[in-house]
Amino acid sequence: MSIHPTAIVAEGAVVPESCTVGPFCTIGANVVLGEACELVSHVVLDGHTRLGKGNRVFSFACLGIAPQDLKYAGEPTRLEIGDENTIREYVTISRGTTGGGGVTRVGSGNLIMAYVHIGHDSVIGNGCILPNGATLAGHVTVEDHATLSANAPVHQYCRIGRYSYIGGGTTVTQDVLPYSLTSIERNNHAYGLNKVGLQRKGFTAEQLQELSAAMRLLTSGKRNTTQALEAMRAMIADGAGGDHVQYLAEFVAASERGVIK
Repeated sequence: MSIHPTAIVAEGAVVPESCTVGPFCTIGANVVLGEACELVSHVVLDGHTRLGKGNRVFSFACLGIAPQDLKYAGEPTRLEIGDENTIREYVTISRGTTGGGGVTRVGSGNLIMAYVHIGHDSVIGNGCILPNGATLAGHVTVEDHATLSANAPVHQYCRIGRYSYIGGGTTVTQDVLPYSLTSIERNNHAYGLNKVGLQRKGFTAEQLQELSAAMRLLTSGKRNTTQALEAMRAMIADGAGGDHVQYLAEFVAASERGVIK
């Protein structure tokens, strides 16, 4: 067993010899770790919490903490986590409440990225990906192999179907169909030149004029991107575009995902 001398392991906690507990970790008396778990540093494990084998928990994650529920009165509810999960920095996973069945469950083989919150009485399946900033309210179910994207909040009692994919920033207020690609509408636009910012960076009036003309070719009129790029290249060939217009044209030409216009 490797337990750093600054770690605090309460009497009664079960920590197998194969586990590694890094600096400044805190493990409560009712915590049970499976074989070969690693707590990198500053990890807090609290409450009646059980982890399976081979879990890796990164710095400042807090697992098994009291639920964020005003009705919670200190009942001995639980958090159960399966095997081979990766739980990154600042993740918070609350234990259950008596009104929600008393247990929060996380399956096996999940990637739970930084700043994810999993609320009380939620159930996460196997092979799921919860990226940075995904936030699950209480009583949320995420079925096997579902993938959320960054900063996607999920309303309480929602169910995320298996093999579904939720786009970044999508607010989920109803159940998500299994196998679906679900995303908020993305009406992004380029609103002309960042003129004030470029002036502050020392761009000359001539450079701003050239860039404004090139940007208008891209974002206004009836030209598609290919036609706008041809017009920009003609502008450059006529000597009406400097290095910055050249870079803009090269950027557009090299784009593999298309550009926001």
